[in-house]
Amino acid sequence: MSTGKFEFVSKSTGQTIALGKKIGAALSGGEVFCLIGELGSGKTHLIKGIAAGAGATDTKHVNSPTFVIVNEYSGPGSRLDIYHIDAYRLESIAEFEGLGFDDLCYEDSVVLIEWADKVMSALSGIDPIIVELTHVSENERRIVINDPPSSLANILKSAF
Repeated sequence: MSTGKFEFVSKSTGQTIALGKKIGAALSGGEVFCLIGELGSGKTHLIKGIAAGAGATDTKHVNSPTFVIVNEYSGPGSRLDIYHIDAYRLESIAEFEGLGFDDLCYEDSVVLIEWADKVMSALSGIDPIIVELTHVSENERRIVINDPPSSLANILKSAF
């Protein structure tokens, strides 16, 4: 069932993180997010918020895992395992598959993929939540979430 497209204009890093927290709090597990946007468009800040909202205990260490490729955010009392993949430096789909992506996708996990446009062909058979981020101005970012699951769509309708 299509739930539509949700579009927000974030006026600050704080608003981007706040939106992420609302998204993270609504997740039940098993979701895969594909974040697409150029450098500095807010992908990592949105992920920081999603991790916090989903129960990651130490979000000050949420950053783009460009050199380690995958970060895991969880901890005592967190309700979901959160995996943050940065595909920026990956040079092939085989390299992405070699990360063990399939092993990261399970009922109590959320997978967040930055630069997902580089690995979309490896995601056949998965129904990811596509998030596109673009620059509006120096401080503003447009965040478009396409066809989220209905449980998340209900939260997004009241988010901003």
